[in-house]
Amino acid sequence: MNQSRILIAEDEMIARENLTHVLTRRGADVVAVENGRKAMQALAGGEFDLVVSDLRMPDMDGMQLLEHVKSTVPDTEVIIITGYASIETAVEAMRKGAYQYLAKPIRLDEVCVMAEKALEKRRLRQEVDSLRRQLKASDAPIIIGQSPAVRALKENIAQVAPVDCTVLILGETGTGKELVARSLHAGSPRSGNRFMAVNCASFTEELLANELFGHEKSAFTGAQNIKKGLIESADKGTFFLDEVGDMPLSMQANLLRVLETRTLLRVGGTTDIPVDVRIIAATNRDLKLMVEEGSFRQDLYYRLNVITLRVPPLAERKEDVVLLASFFANRFASAFGKTITEIDDEALRILMHYPFPGNVRELENLMERAVVLCNGETIGVAHLPHDMREEQHVMRPCEGGIFEFDGIVSLDENERRYLVWVLEQTQGNKTRAAELLGLNRGSLWRKLKRFGLDE
Repeated sequence: MNQSRILIAEDEMIARENLTHVLTRRGADVVAVENGRKAMQALAGGEFDLVVSDLRMPDMDGMQLLEHVKSTVPDTEVIIITGYASIETAVEAMRKGAYQYLAKPIRLDEVCVMAEKALEKRRLRQEVDSLRRQLKASDAPIIIGQSPAVRALKENIAQVAPVDCTVLILGETGTGKELVARSLHAGSPRSGNRFMAVNCASFTEELLANELFGHEKSAFTGAQNIKKGLIESADKGTFFLDEVGDMPLSMQANLLRVLETRTLLRVGGTTDIPVDVRIIAATNRDLKLMVEEGSFRQDLYYRLNVITLRVPPLAERKEDVVLLASFFANRFASAFGKTITEIDDEALRILMHYPFPGNVRELENLMERAVVLCNGETIGVAHLPHDMREEQHVMRPCEGGIFEFDGIVSLDENERRYLVWVLEQTQGNKTRAAELLGLNRGSLWRKLKRFGLDE
């Protein structure tokens, strides 16, 4: 919340002062006014990240202020607070763009938590918009993420890219090794020339040799013309060897020749062909172990391993999951002509706890699927694959309020049963139920609606 600008519009002096005090202590720059008219003046005088407004105020009520904010500065989040709680009012506020709705009496710690979440949502949206603008303005690849591991990787790329040395990129499948290779090329003096890539695991030995080194006329049956290989075609540029650990041992000597002599022999050829190319290799295998086992040449390993960059798996950069998911959802929504504004908290919670064995590529595919299945503006749990939805033991209440396990069902079903039980304990009093659950009424209402319990 540090340095975030927050506007408070509250006609009750004590409530206004309490909100100002608690949000200022959290590091926010707070402007507090007592009515809607002064709130309008404050908005005209500067940008705010968040507006916290009472519903009932002199001159202009909170709903009118909400409409004004969303029509003039739609990027600003709004939290509505009122002593006149009703589901209808909550629905209207959310429909008009409010981030959340709180019923009085409010807990100041709850306001702080909600404000943090609203500001985080705004920050995330701004980051996604910034990434989209960068991608639109430049052909250079962008590595998405703000986690310490990704920041360190970006710093290493910036340091290594201008130096014309061989680089070995290590990382699991789906982490974005080719994106790192393209970033190295984009930051190098060779960026104006070609970037060529091949996946060594995608070809048989014979086909891979032909792809890499090309062939002379009549080198084999059907070779009617000379063909340049990819390495030769990348002359003056960068050549990326993905999954180099899958390169056949017999062909590794040919690659070593390119690295040592800057020349190559086409298949069926006898003349050395000079090549000026930067080699970047990548693998998800342990090349050092392969050297010890004799399946990878030691001299080639040392030639490739001049500089090593490790791309962290998504499991080690969980801080980036929300940003990546939002970016992919936004990108696919644009591609498919859909308007998707957010991923709900429960879906994000599942994504944050999922191990992602397929790394960023798996997350990208999941978001594409979710966007295709989403017919509204919010991606929810229902748009995620069934096998991602966490399963846990269901608890049923027994004497003394203790829970005991009763088989295994989905997290959704467990949550629905628990909500039913809490409502039974409060005789249907939703305000009391929300207090017991540590939720505000708006959040409880959305959960009840999702499970068909809002009758």
